[in-house]
Amino acid sequence: MLQNAEAAPEKQMADKEELIRSVIDEIRPNLRRDGGDCELIEVCGNKVMVRLTGACVFCKLSSATLEGIQARVVERLGEFVRIVPVAGAPARN
Repeated sequence: MLQNAEAAPEKQMADKEELIRSVIDEIRPNLRRDGGDCELIEVCGNKVMVRLTGACVFCKLSSATLEGIQARVVERLGEFVRIVPVAGAPARN
């Protein structure tokens, strides 16, 4: 019974992360058209860490992009999250 109780929060977190990824995927074509992109780094509670890349790094409208992502995620999740931009080079696979 304890395993089921522990698995439930993990499933909720996985579902939350999947929803956030889908929101980023929805806006990705617009970002790429302008030479940029957005990468999900980590979800930690209500903090969602993302990395803007390409043209988005120096774009004056990057804060508006992040606000738009945040608004769409909040709308889909039905709970408040904070999108936090993370600096640095993208991870290598």
